[in-house]
Amino acid sequence: MDSEAIRDLFAPLGHVTIRRMFGGKGIYFNGLIIALEVDGELLLKADELTAPEFAAAGSTQWVYEGAMRKGKVAMPYWSIPDSAADDPDELLPWARKAYEASVRAQSTKKPKKKKPT
Repeated sequence: MDSEAIRDLFAPLGHVTIRRMFGGKGIYFNGLIIALEVDGELLLKADELTAPEFAAAGSTQWVYEGAMRKGKVAMPYWSIPDSAADDPDELLPWARKAYEASVRAQSTKKPKKKKPT
C-alpha cells in the first residue's frame, strides 16, 4: 500500500506520518506509532485492553518467525477488521483504539536514563 493511500485511509483520525521500517512502514499519530504496513497489510496496535475487541471483530494478531529467537513471536499488532479495510469512516474507531493502546504503552515505559557527560 502506498503512503498516500495510507494517509487517505487514516484521514478521519487526523494527520499521520509514515516512516520506513523493517521493510515496511510505521504509521504515527501525534508522534506515537499506531500501525504498521507489512507486506501490503495494515496492522493496528493493540494491547491487553483492546486485543479482545480486535479478536471479536475477526482480526488476527501478527505473528512472525523470529530471527534471534527460536519459534514464532506474537507482536502487539492486529489486522484491520474486514468492515474497515477500505473505509476511512469504519477504520476511525479502530485507529482511535490503536492510538489509545500506544498512549498506554508509552505511559508504562521507564524514562530513559541520561547519558553522563
